Amino acid sequence: MTDSSEEIPQGQVVYRRLLEEIRDARLLPGTRLREVEVAERLGHSRTPVREAIRLLESDGLVVHQPRQGATVRVLDYPEVMELYEMRAVLEGTAARLAARVANETELRQLHELNAEFAAAGDNQQAARLNRQFHAMLLEAARNRFLLRSMRVVQKTMLILGPTTLLEADRTVTAAREHQTVLDALSARDGPGAEAAMRAHMEAAQMVRLRTLRRHERPLEE
Repeated sequence: MTDSSEEIPQGQVVYRRLLEEIRDARLLPGTRLREVEVAERLGHSRTPVREAIRLLESDGLVVHQPRQGATVRVLDYPEVMELYEMRAVLEGTAARLAARVANETELRQLHELNAEFAAAGDNQQAARLNRQFHAMLLEAARNRFLLRSMRVVQKTMLILGPTTLLEADRTVTAAREHQTVLDALSARDGPGAEAAMRAHMEAAQMVRLRTLRRHERPLEE
């Protein structure tokens, strides 16, 4: 643990660790969060663990199930559809705005990130570079309210489980979809950038739904 983390309340430290584990698919949807087990595994007392679980509940990432207790939430199909629809709206808008206001340095960095993403050696590296690509594009839109709304969507996206980049050839296809967005950005074509980003989100949504159907995950009541 770093010195900076020691200055953060312990409940926040545990909260951030659990968020990372949900994001990295080490805590999958449906996983029970037993206070004693989490406390022993992370090396904290039960009090900050209890606080962290309450924070995850307030985020909508954890729910209390009968006879199970705190459990990482499982989204049903309509919720997944709504989540991706919101992401398409927000990131499509970000692409349109970025086409107008992004500077040449940002565009160059986006091209470089996508090249690294396409050449990623493993799924974890690809997922990290993909997050960086989308985060940089959102920043390039220069809209604080859009960023704030997107953070809410991104947090909920954490509970969808493993990245769709685990699917065969998805990284290659996603890199091509990114490039279509980038071509529109470089041409300062706002409507084209928005349409390309929406198409990218729709493709990711279809992969996600195929994954959910294949694993036949139970729906949340």
